[in-house]
Amino acid sequence: MRVAQGWSLDELATPANLSQSSLSRIENGRRRLALDQLVTLARALDTTLDQLVENAAEDVVFSPMIDAAHGLMRRPVKGDPGMTVMRQRTTDPPPDNPVRMRAHPGREWLVVLSGAAVLALGHRRFRVETDQAAEFPTMMPHSIGAEGGPCEIMGIFDRDARRGHQTNADAGGSEPDTG
Repeated sequence: MRVAQGWSLDELATPANLSQSSLSRIENGRRRLALDQLVTLARALDTTLDQLVENAAEDVVFSPMIDAAHGLMRRPVKGDPGMTVMRQRTTDPPPDNPVRMRAHPGREWLVVLSGAAVLALGHRRFRVETDQAAEFPTMMPHSIGAEGGPCEIMGIFDRDARRGHQTNADAGGSEPDTG
């Protein structure tokens, strides 16, 4: 992380409250840190403790998950804490009735990977074609579906939008494909 941010050992040593030699030994796996030192180092690197101690040997390849309750295949992508990225395939159009759309705090982004999608925002409809993207506030009632055949979408949700989808799905509502 230090190198990715373009910092020298000297530039990180002071805000991390560690010596250059200690930082070098930590990076080479020859020194361990106490929890309070890890917290200080994470803050100095402007990252989370989870990201700092993440094991490089953790899963890097993810298999699709079947969400039988909603008839969806999801491909989770590990990302920034607080952000969720999902790649999904849908064949259903969005609902015509705005009452069946959902609104919740947060922000969402989507990229159409193949096919064409329809983004319904209230009473407005937007056609989003392959390689096009859309960004929208989730407080507006919304839904996303396919137009004219299968559509593959990558949806990106901030923490609030992800919570909104989890809450709605847990309450028995049907979960739309990405929005």
